[in-house]
Amino acid sequence: MESYELLSRQLEALCQDCPYETANLANASALLWQELPGINWVGFYEMRDGALVLGPFQGKPACIRIPVGRGVCGTAVQEDRVQLVPDVHAFPGHIACDCASNAEIVLPLHRDGKIWGVLDIDSPDTGRFTEKDRDGLSRIAAVLEQILQSSN
Repeated sequence: MESYELLSRQLEALCQDCPYETANLANASALLWQELPGINWVGFYEMRDGALVLGPFQGKPACIRIPVGRGVCGTAVQEDRVQLVPDVHAFPGHIACDCASNAEIVLPLHRDGKIWGVLDIDSPDTGRFTEKDRDGLSRIAAVLEQILQSSN
């Protein structure tokens, strides 16, 4: 699919009037899993007690706790910027939760002006994510931040 405008509208509609964070994030990961081609993992890590902790996701079992500054997710939090990694094996300190993953994009998510956590998407295809994906998924991240702001 990869029409990020349509995907953001679908996400907004899916989570409309639902104040439950876990339910919204579970549906968001399921929607992205269903609609984005060439991915093998999509989900969320939330900041808890100074580290990223696994949240709702689709895919194989994943790392439960990731320190800030470690791996692609921890680096996204430390630098507070999107990490678009064409080849995870070339990324210093990459954490291999699934050895089939070869590319990754991680987007920091904010609530109340602070980093809440990240949206993490993996692909078995080296070079899977492009600048178009960064831009489109940044729109998705903005919708997710609105959802997080209205969730409890």
